[in-house]
Amino acid sequence: MALFFDADWFDARLGERGLSRGVMAACVGMSAQDLALAFKDQREISAGEVAAFAELLGADPAEVAARAGVSTPVPGRDPAEARLAALERRVAALEAEVARLKRN
Repeated sequence: MALFFDADWFDARLGERGLSRGVMAACVGMSAQDLALAFKDQREISAGEVAAFAELLGADPAEVAARAGVSTPVPGRDPAEARLAALERRVAALEAEVARLKRN
């Protein structure tokens, strides 16, 4: 488990998918400033955000949580949280597709 937010790992995953930090922020309704705080380890990431980021990045939620820092929760331990995470993943996928279409 990472002690701090692993910005290099997240940037590499975004780069592999041709995505930006802006798309990452938008996929969870976070402002660019809030995401910048997370990347500087000054804002915690919620379990729902972990789930959406995992979907966006094609990564396992546990790895995303581990790369986001020590206190980041892993999604899916609560049934309501699991349903919310599934919805957030669907929205993230839709928003990523819209962003991709806008680039083309």
